[in-house]
Amino acid sequence: RNEVIKASKVAGVQNTSVSQFMGDMYQNVNIYDNNIIVFGKNFISPISDNALFFYKFYLIDSMVIDGHKCYQLQFKPRRKQELTFTGNLWAADTSFAVKQIEMSIAEDANINFINATNVVQKYIMIDSVWMMEKERLVIDFNPLPVENKKKSTMGIYGRKTASYGSFKINQPKEDRFYSLTENLKVEDDAFKKSDEYWKEHRLDSLSKNEKQIYHMVDTLQSLPIYHTWIDVLQLFITGYKVKGNFEYGPYFNMYSFNEIEGNRFRFGGRTSNQFSKWYELSGYVAFGTKDERFKYSIGLRSFISKNPRTMVGMYYKNDNEILGQSQNGFTTDNILASLFRITPLRNLTNVKQVFFYIDRQWFSGFNTKLSFYNRQMFPLANFSYEYHKTSNTIATKEHITTSEVRVLARLALHEKFIDGAFTRLSLGTPNPIIQAQYTLGIKNLFNSDYNYQKLVLNLEDRIRINPIGYFDYLLECGKVWGQLPYPLLELHGGNETYTYDLYAFNGMNYYEFVSDEYATASISHHFDGFFLNRIPLMRKLKWREVIGGKALIGRVNDKNRELLIFPDHLYDLKRGPYFEANAGIENIFKVFRIDGIWRLSYLDNPRVTPFSFRFSFQFNF
Repeated sequence: RNEVIKASKVAGVQNTSVSQFMGDMYQNVNIYDNNIIVFGKNFISPISDNALFFYKFYLIDSMVIDGHKCYQLQFKPRRKQELTFTGNLWAADTSFAVKQIEMSIAEDANINFINATNVVQKYIMIDSVWMMEKERLVIDFNPLPVENKKKSTMGIYGRKTASYGSFKINQPKEDRFYSLTENLKVEDDAFKKSDEYWKEHRLDSLSKNEKQIYHMVDTLQSLPIYHTWIDVLQLFITGYKVKGNFEYGPYFNMYSFNEIEGNRFRFGGRTSNQFSKWYELSGYVAFGTKDERFKYSIGLRSFISKNPRTMVGMYYKNDNEILGQSQNGFTTDNILASLFRITPLRNLTNVKQVFFYIDRQWFSGFNTKLSFYNRQMFPLANFSYEYHKTSNTIATKEHITTSEVRVLARLALHEKFIDGAFTRLSLGTPNPIIQAQYTLGIKNLFNSDYNYQKLVLNLEDRIRINPIGYFDYLLECGKVWGQLPYPLLELHGGNETYTYDLYAFNGMNYYEFVSDEYATASISHHFDGFFLNRIPLMRKLKWREVIGGKALIGRVNDKNRELLIFPDHLYDLKRGPYFEANAGIENIFKVFRIDGIWRLSYLDNPRVTPFSFRFSFQFNF
């Protein structure tokens, strides 16, 4: 399949944060698929192979539509709160192909933030092939939880209408047309077409109701309450407050506290889309009342080209980090990290870093990133880099300096995005995501201390298993070549907060395990309420079950132990793999998740808790 979009018109909210809620409106609903993915949920098609297990059908009527005798069938879910539809379909009497279908998500389906939805599809026969002629999708979003659906609240109303015509059957193109890596191309001027263009090329003229919608949108955008609502939603999702050419934030980093810095205050922001949609300046300044030190960062990112998407960036920062912390974890200056930290923050490192990169998407689903880092790492507080100067003498290394080049390649075929001015929102992909990163450390380049190489490979995927939810897995392996001190090896990501970190070992402490050769596995299964929906007293809560587990194996070469003395409570994995398991409930009040974490190995290490609870915030449909 290859698709070229020559013109597109969107009326309404031109805001990336709002588009995150409405993202699936841009995807097609194929009723001939057994499973229809709507807002990340796996709905059963009313004409799936197993439809009779999930639906009740009623023969209502027969009629002639466009010269075809059709039977009208009404369908309803067999059980409450399953991910199913309710509606009517008209099937042709000879081929039993769908001539027309009207359906809505079942009113009690276990899905969030949607008050109502309606899908209408009409098909036409072209040279004995049934083709979709028209599709209408209307969805009433309500991001704010409201139990009484009759109560009036602010929401988002999305409508998509698609008409298809000028079909050409059995006219194959050259092989190159079908082998293109880009199966969807949007022409540069697709969003700039005039009203006259649309009057000439639109297959269906606008109805009176549709014309009123355009007028209503123009009126709505002139109302102050509309802009207030959009600003609040954007502040909540992005953490930034837009004011003219500047965006202030993130608000959750403006104040935090820890044992090393004391009370930390930070002010920063970035230029807004009003300033430029081609380049963005950003930065911040922070100050700690206990260490009485300023920290700061400044950066620039800019497009070289938007088609193909090519971006460059350059940043400098002088700030504190937890080495080895997962990319998904709260930064040390996030107020939530301060509030929900389990143990005092002991192992902060001051990092002075220069960072350059160029990121290019070669085709839809494949991009590469070339980057350069120069880092200086200084231990803080009572922490130090110690080594054996002689057999009887211990000396201290003031700091570690590295210069490295990284090459990252990411393959996610058929991944779809909503593009903001700079940020992209992924709508996901039905295929596995493969990523590889190679790092080359260069000694003496900008005073770098070491030569080394690193390679990290990972694979992640989501497997949908109707009707019992979906299964996620993430596999990763890595290896280091060269002699390096432990801060430059793989410090496995622990978690010392009460919040659940998807990409960390939640039963592990910071700075607990290190490897120069390792492999990890993370699995989880989300049941989407498969069991709880069958318990009458629990059904109305719409809670959803989740279970999972994580494993880690690794080792440290003896030559890497010689450079720096391992601090207390830092270990290798020579006694065997590390294991942990979790089970929990998600969708509590539609936004909370609570997990119980069982640590299953290395229980004799200091400061270990065999069982603990973690919570997280989730905004899922």
